[in-house]
Amino acid sequence: MKGPGSRGKGQKIKESSLVFSRPKSLRDVETHYCAGCGHGIIHRMVCETIDEFDIREKTIAVAPVGCAVLAYEYWDFDVAEAAHGRTPAVATGIKRVRPDDIVFTYQGDGDLAAIGTAEIIHAANRGENITVIFVNNGVYGMTGGQMAPTTLAGQKTDTTRLGRNLKRDGYPIKILEMLAVLPGTKYAERVSVHSSQEILRAKRAIKKAFKTQIENRGFSIVEVLSMCPTYWGMNAVKAADRIKEEVSTFYPIGVIKSY
Repeated sequence: MKGPGSRGKGQKIKESSLVFSRPKSLRDVETHYCAGCGHGIIHRMVCETIDEFDIREKTIAVAPVGCAVLAYEYWDFDVAEAAHGRTPAVATGIKRVRPDDIVFTYQGDGDLAAIGTAEIIHAANRGENITVIFVNNGVYGMTGGQMAPTTLAGQKTDTTRLGRNLKRDGYPIKILEMLAVLPGTKYAERVSVHSSQEILRAKRAIKKAFKTQIENRGFSIVEVLSMCPTYWGMNAVKAADRIKEEVSTFYPIGVIKSY
């Protein structure tokens, strides 16, 4: 019998090859996100894209108030902070002053679809050549689990204890469909991170959004349906299942607009 490390005559031991590693643009630090949160997955996909395009030294991210307020702790490239909802305005200013740099925003649904609604609409309408990564988990995560503009009908939150009431609270807002009608919006796609298959789709969408900017085509946005087990009141597996079975039925996954 040969031991696991032995080899017979004429046999060669195959050298192992590295097939998975941390992106260079992603720092090796502990996460502050809750277990099962989708932000970490999205952070990694953004960093992989930046590395693949070899644009780390010319990339500037803009992060607002919200769960992603500490994004600069994880990304090994320049990151600017913006006041709540003003992220597209800050990104616009940076891009106009430094047009050769790659500028993107990383925004949650409370930031982009509530206090920042005017900012995102006008940035898209002007056709600003920036990229927006829009993380939609349907709830205010950082401030305690209140109802967001994207909260689904009937969903329970800290401010809708019996569920979102459409007559009282209005309908969940579909930002991508709104922005798609604007001529300045060149690329808009909705993706998810609830399964490995959807993560691969999300990575392709993020890469195309950055490519849209690199090719100077105009405004691009990717909406990512993400899990929030903490404020959804369920474990990570059930949160992922909820996106597949409920969230994605109201917010359909796919390309909304493409140049």
